[in-house]
Amino acid sequence: MKFTPHNYEKVAIERAVTNATLGLLLDPGLGKTVIMLTAFSILKKKGINRRALVIAPLRPAYSVWPAEVRKWDHLQHFSINVLHGTAKDARFEEGADVDVINPEGLSWLMHRIAKNGSHPWPWDVLIVDESTRFKHSNTQRFKTLRPVLSRFRRRYILTGSPAPNGLLDLFGQIYILDLGNALGNYITHYRMNFFDQSGYGGYTWIPRSGSEEAIYKRIQPLVLRMAGADYLELPPLINNVVEVTLPEKAMQQYRQMEEMLIASIEDDVVVAANAAAATTKCRQIANGGIYHEGGEKWSHIHEAKVDAVEEIIEELSGRPALVAYEYKHDLDRLRRRFGDATPYIGGGVSATRFREIEADWNAGRLPILLAQPQSVAHGLNLQGTGAAVILQSLTWDLEVHDQFIRRVWRQGQKERVIVHHVVAKDTIDEVIMRMVASKDRTQRALLDALKLHLRRV
Repeated sequence: MKFTPHNYEKVAIERAVTNATLGLLLDPGLGKTVIMLTAFSILKKKGINRRALVIAPLRPAYSVWPAEVRKWDHLQHFSINVLHGTAKDARFEEGADVDVINPEGLSWLMHRIAKNGSHPWPWDVLIVDESTRFKHSNTQRFKTLRPVLSRFRRRYILTGSPAPNGLLDLFGQIYILDLGNALGNYITHYRMNFFDQSGYGGYTWIPRSGSEEAIYKRIQPLVLRMAGADYLELPPLINNVVEVTLPEKAMQQYRQMEEMLIASIEDDVVVAANAAAATTKCRQIANGGIYHEGGEKWSHIHEAKVDAVEEIIEELSGRPALVAYEYKHDLDRLRRRFGDATPYIGGGVSATRFREIEADWNAGRLPILLAQPQSVAHGLNLQGTGAAVILQSLTWDLEVHDQFIRRVWRQGQKERVIVHHVVAKDTIDEVIMRMVASKDRTQRALLDALKLHLRRV
């Protein structure tokens, strides 16, 4: 297929070719992958760069990057290898134009390179896809990557949600680009220079007056931000809140957990060791079940949310619905209601099965698709037929929340998209909804909001 770039794509490609470091902060649907591969193709033809290493979540690593190379005529001369699975050693030795690896594979890769001894460093271009995976500088993946960043002559990051939990999330990503010039060499310096300590337990860092503008000014030369609404013809997005009332016994159990951090369920005691764990337990009860200590056994509590989901699906009269679930006990309840054969995307589903389900959905063969948001946040396009999203489970994570909806609400979607938020009244669901509305979805903000909620009950 011939690639005819839009004007915004031309701008992004030119910036990537001109700048040795660039953050492409582009909404889903704007073509981050083809933009980056086109820029690399230009650089390669000019003899400026030779090989690229792409770090991407596993699903995009297997499907999105190789698929883009196969799709476009001007990229089909590229060789591309995914360094994952039993054949990764052999693929590494092949020396492709583009090597793709997931963040969890970095330790193996660095060890593999060290075994090569005096062999030259293989890549001169680094592309970090979904760079929020590197937002925390204390993670092993960041610590593995940091010492070799300077070996890449060019470094790029790609994401549509660079700061899902606040401006602190920018540090690790921007460090990949400029090795600490804009925001400092260490997260501690970044926090002390721009933030004040506050919130639950003193672990929330709030930008002090004027800091947001100062941070934006420092990173502006390093990034290119483009919003889908400015460049794509997107259908209307409508949010519909569906309130459900928990059964009396379930509400009593919820209040026990919320107020006392302990609940007695089926003669077992489920203890929430701290406030963070309590929020998880409260979310589980609001959904309809709860895990016992150890995380293996769980107890059924109510069907209120499943009833609401069924009512919405009946109203859709056969139009496809993408239903979000969080916990395995959510999935079990939903499949009991809609049939054990109801397809789902989540833990334990192979990459091959993912693609089969995606194809079936986009062809209109699936009236219901159950999906765990974390599993479909990146690398899947589900805009083919369905225009209804049902959030049976709510999440406070900005990136996961937005990216899940954007699997359906993206270029190619012809119908208006309605997102049905199933909210259990007088529970933590309402707290999460307020945080969604305020765009403040950090866990610490969730805990602070929970404290205020508890004072009112």
